[in-house]
Amino acid sequence: MILVDKLEEIRRKIDAMDAKILGALGERVYLAKEIGEYKRSVGLPVTDPAREHKVIQKIGDNAARSGLPREGVEEVYEGIIRLCRSVQIEETKIAFLGPRGTFCEQAAREYFHNANATFEEKPSITDVFRSVEVHETDRGIVPAENSNEGSVVLTLDLLKDTDLKISGEIILHISHNLIVKPDMTLSDISQVSSHPQALAQCRRYLDENLPKANRLEVHSTAGAVKMASESHNVAAIGTELSAQLYGMKVLARGIEDDRNNQTRFFVLGTEDQEPTGNDRTTITFSVKHTPGSLHEALGTLSSRMINLSRIESRPARSKPWEYVFFCDFEGHRKNTNCQDALEELRRKTTDLKILGSYPRAQ
Repeated sequence: MILVDKLEEIRRKIDAMDAKILGALGERVYLAKEIGEYKRSVGLPVTDPAREHKVIQKIGDNAARSGLPREGVEEVYEGIIRLCRSVQIEETKIAFLGPRGTFCEQAAREYFHNANATFEEKPSITDVFRSVEVHETDRGIVPAENSNEGSVVLTLDLLKDTDLKISGEIILHISHNLIVKPDMTLSDISQVSSHPQALAQCRRYLDENLPKANRLEVHSTAGAVKMASESHNVAAIGTELSAQLYGMKVLARGIEDDRNNQTRFFVLGTEDQEPTGNDRTTITFSVKHTPGSLHEALGTLSSRMINLSRIESRPARSKPWEYVFFCDFEGHRKNTNCQDALEELRRKTTDLKILGSYPRAQ
């Protein structure tokens, strides 16, 4: 009897605590709604992934110091932020390079998994940029570079030529899967279709397991899966997302030769993000065609111990045999040392443009 009374007493305390938590949650949702209304009134984007990331990181730090499991508390707060976002906006429209079921859609869904978002496929990178520029969509996702193939030059050129900013990035591990109809086995396959790069990246698996199967190149991995769903004895190499989309079965996972293949995607917006303490900045510039000009320009970063994480050149279309440089460095344009470096860099270069400061991919 005493044990039962004690249990009921603890349960009453838990009920009382739940009521307090629910009351505090209601207040937080109300404040979030006020923020959303204010941002809309002054023309600011309602969603702010950088701020949300910072809040969750701070909550995780406080939880760890209090002896609570960081991962569990962060997961709870991700849910709270999703709830708050749902009352701020009806939905966020995200444009991605189609077709459906590609790695670009997978990157978009992973990056905005906490958002109340809808996803719109676009037929080209140019169309993704345009949809964000004319406010048809709120954000866009485009491929930026691959660890094996290098940069996507059209993305770089459009960033240089438009007013859009890089507001985030996500790095996606490129894992290829052998996809078939639900009733098929390996011995049923007479043809394998996919994008030329995917076929090349899975050559070893295909040579060892399907040496007699014809290999058909198509325009996209998702297109290959769609075709396989409509054909007999045809397999495709594609994403798990595309398999789900077309009601197909993943017969073999991770069949790529190189397990370190990764693609970096940029999140496009009308403005970049506020500092989070773990940021990256992307810039583009030109230098005078004189000895040592590039070395002198880059010295503005190294002298301030700013780490240059990427540099590459593209031909300057307006000046034959001269080049435009694209650079990534660690830090945010609003950090004091980065501000000083950019001011000096502007004096030592021509056409300097900040393409965005944004949270680094985790």
